[in-house]
Amino acid sequence: MGGGEQTMIEVKHLTKTYMTHERGHTLREVAKNLIRRPMKEVIAVNDLSFTVKQGEMLAFLGPNGAGKSTTLKMLTGVLHPTSGEVRALGMNPSKQRRQYVGRIGAVFGQKSQLMWDIPPADAFYMNKAIYGVGDREYESTLDELVTLLEAGDIIRKPTRQLSLGERMKCEFIMAMLHRPELVFLDEPTIGLDMIAKENIRSFIRGMNRQGVTFILTTHDLGDVELLAERVIVINHGEIVVDDSLSGLRNRLGDKKSVRLTTETAVPDLRLPGLAVTERIGPLEIAVEVDMALLPLKHFISDFNEKYSIIDMSIEPLPIEAIMKELYTEGAKAEIATTS
Repeated sequence: MGGGEQTMIEVKHLTKTYMTHERGHTLREVAKNLIRRPMKEVIAVNDLSFTVKQGEMLAFLGPNGAGKSTTLKMLTGVLHPTSGEVRALGMNPSKQRRQYVGRIGAVFGQKSQLMWDIPPADAFYMNKAIYGVGDREYESTLDELVTLLEAGDIIRKPTRQLSLGERMKCEFIMAMLHRPELVFLDEPTIGLDMIAKENIRSFIRGMNRQGVTFILTTHDLGDVELLAERVIVINHGEIVVDDSLSGLRNRLGDKKSVRLTTETAVPDLRLPGLAVTERIGPLEIAVEVDMALLPLKHFISDFNEKYSIIDMSIEPLPIEAIMKELYTEGAKAEIATTS
């Protein structure tokens, strides 16, 4: 994946503020506001700066209300910034929208581009006309996408007869038919079963290897783990961290997730550098080990002596645990001081 030299997106001091009415809570305040409603400024995005290179697979993450959607709307040209600048594919997305949308794609897991009562193949043909794709290019691209997604049997059925996984395959074909260079993905695997998710993820990886740049927003951290190389975390409208996935783990210390099956039940432990994260069964637990405080070899030796280890697996800290820490106010302050 990834690794081109060309800058696809350049964001400088991007800010978006809204004016909203303050409603008030007491009966007196509500009555006063009927006559004159005070206005309040809300900062949705606060002075963001970052770049994205051609061929990158960037996960853009944050809790609800963090400013992700507002940022993406400015990157796609739907919203004008209050201040700051966005350049994407060498253009200003909101001012050169007609040219810009012809070179980008978007897949929204909760919003369909297909039409309920007609087959996806008919919707694809309509998109061909909208984007001015030539006959030969359209046929070759459609054949390639249908083959990659194994969607040959489904594109001629009415959309309402398709499963969610089949519909998502068609959403991706629809978004990629005009061969966009930059694609925005918002919850692309939401609601899909394991097999459908892997089909979609495999397709995204394949397109990325061909040089397509992807910006991914999702609450499914499996998508992040299996797709993204770089992660930007945003909270309260500001960038909390911008790092590689491995760098993100390292920022929170050298921690491991260890799953153990023992001969003797493990009690509730309160030791420096060790936290029980899950009790899977009477003799099976998952623990988090901070190796700065408790070296792994000491942990294994002590645990085996006390509880007799039968089976054990050691993995990097799950991204869920990392994101939970990053989303808290305390972690935000801590990371800001170390960056």
